[in-house]
Amino acid sequence: MFSVIFLSALLGCTATTESTEVGVRTQLVGPSRGVEPEYYPPGGTYFFLRALSDFKTFDVGVQNLAMLRENGDALRFKTVDGNDVWVDATIAWSLDPKQAPYMMQFVGGSTQEVQDKIVRPVARSMVRDVLNRLTSEEYYSSDRRFIAAEEARTQLAAVLGNEGILINQVLLGEHKFNEEYEQLIRDKKVAEQEAERLVSETESEVESKRRELEQLSGEIDQSKALTTGDSEKRKRDADAIRYENEQDAVAIKLEAKAKSDGLRERAAAMSGAGGKSMVKLKVADALKGKKIIFIPAGGGMDLRATDMNAFLGAYGVGKMVPTP
Repeated sequence: MFSVIFLSALLGCTATTESTEVGVRTQLVGPSRGVEPEYYPPGGTYFFLRALSDFKTFDVGVQNLAMLRENGDALRFKTVDGNDVWVDATIAWSLDPKQAPYMMQFVGGSTQEVQDKIVRPVARSMVRDVLNRLTSEEYYSSDRRFIAAEEARTQLAAVLGNEGILINQVLLGEHKFNEEYEQLIRDKKVAEQEAERLVSETESEVESKRRELEQLSGEIDQSKALTTGDSEKRKRDADAIRYENEQDAVAIKLEAKAKSDGLRERAAAMSGAGGKSMVKLKVADALKGKKIIFIPAGGGMDLRATDMNAFLGAYGVGKMVPTP
């Protein structure tokens, strides 16, 4: 029994693949010796003769190649304007399962060997070449860094895709310039912030002056409107008074003309025969009911020098009473 178990262990081989692994079998003897062109799918169990076969697995899940400053593996490149920059870079990649036999035959027997021998050196070189085309100021722009990372991913995918290596993403992380340039950048940022502050304060002052000017213009317009209104009111009042005086003058003129015309007509009437008769009638009315004494005139008698009261007393009339 023991000999049967020992012989089975010597001749038989059980191989398994995990959910993200594929297997590659190499036949060690026989006419088909070498790497089989077909891969063994994930999540399977396979049986071989140990003495005749070799079986390797490749992880075909997403791999992250991290090149970081903390372990001295960051990418170093030089900008167009001559500054040295160190940047953390991560390459997300995966192996095409169909190419696992090819990798087994020409590169190595594991995913780690593929990363070390192909992915890492090619990625460092191509990403560095893309970043070398940036200026220092461009690299400080996050949008420009994103564009550069995408450009590097496209170029890597074109080159490594033929080798069965799929490039999913290129990530650029923390970066560091040399100390002198870092200080220049900090000084520039401070100067830019100060300039922005001054511009903001200037714009605020200009806006404040503009509001004050608008307020003053409004007050001037209001004052002009009030002045114009008072002037127009005084003009209207003056026009009303002048019109009233003109109407009064016209009325007075008409009244005076009417009186004048009446007197003129009356005088004209009095100058005729009818007028004399009217005068006589008026005299008669005035003498009506009064005593009339006829005083002889002549004989050298001067009425102006005669005492009329004494004269009337001689005639028994009494004193002359003035006629009211």
